[in-house]
Amino acid sequence: MTNPDPDFLARLLGEPGPSGFEERPARLWRQEAATFAEEVWSDVHGNAFAAVGRERRPRIMLAGHLDEIGVQITHVDEKGFCYFDGIGGWDSQVLVGQRIRLMGREGDVVGVVGKKPIHLMRPEERDKVSKIRDLWVDVGATSRDEVKEMGLRVGDAGVLDSGFVRLAGDRVASRAIDNRVGAWVVLEALRLLSEDPAPHAGCIAVGTVQEEIGYSGGGARSSAFSLEPDAALVVDVTFSTDVPDASPKETGEHRLGGGPVISRGSATHPLVVDRLTDSAEEAEIEHTLMAAPRASRTDADGIFLVRSGVPTGIVSIPNRYMHSPSEMVSRADLENAARLLAAFVRGLEADASFVRE
Repeated sequence: MTNPDPDFLARLLGEPGPSGFEERPARLWRQEAATFAEEVWSDVHGNAFAAVGRERRPRIMLAGHLDEIGVQITHVDEKGFCYFDGIGGWDSQVLVGQRIRLMGREGDVVGVVGKKPIHLMRPEERDKVSKIRDLWVDVGATSRDEVKEMGLRVGDAGVLDSGFVRLAGDRVASRAIDNRVGAWVVLEALRLLSEDPAPHAGCIAVGTVQEEIGYSGGGARSSAFSLEPDAALVVDVTFSTDVPDASPKETGEHRLGGGPVISRGSATHPLVVDRLTDSAEEAEIEHTLMAAPRASRTDADGIFLVRSGVPTGIVSIPNRYMHSPSEMVSRADLENAARLLAAFVRGLEADASFVRE
């Protein structure tokens, strides 16, 4: 795979962008897209778009969400301690002892998550799970006015202050892997299509917003409405089950380096699923299947019922330690997912139909 910027993934993961505050990763994504895409734009919700052959049919939407879970300041007390709530689904135990990067008006401000020390806890308190309401962020300030002078106010968002690291082999770890790697994959697929275009289909990659809090579909719904795609492929992460205490009986058997995961059921369209599996086999891309009998909990849930319906597929990346500061994936899985998406688009005929007979 040709990639003019081999550090783009690390830089994309490094930008703070919790749900509702995705401007920084979206801007970086568009800048990278502008190096090869025919068109690049954004919309009022903050979704980022890049296209190759936008007016061609069939038109395929590739979606990966740019947002990540985060925190938001709810109150600053007179001593300068910042109380907060979670943006998205948190295991509150993960927050204990972490550093937080708050996105203030004058720039980022780093603080630490505080709680009562174990030495001062009563015996019955030590076995209790810490709740977000029992935690606070300490930026080192001594008063509410000092916090204000630092450029912070109620409603400011933040993320865990943990960065990208390279591990053994091709494995990497970072916060925001769920699901900024999906935004990376769809853009890399578009890059492949710019270098070796599909004979018929046009393609639009979308870095969507607000998936982690998208109870009504988030940015994926409005994107699909405006694009009117003939089909959509959503890229997200799923649980890697090659770790201790994982249960393949619940989510299937998926491992780091085992290739992309193709979902069946729920928001996915059977003809899209069949084309995805055929494309993977023809391109000799290792992959696994995952059952999704209920909601997929991805952008697909916000896409597949838009207008008169959008035939939708889901391609997922095996991910260890989801919703933590150290999520882990394999670079090979990301690259193979991009190859799979590009192969799917190239394989579409001019008269491709997804009508179920």
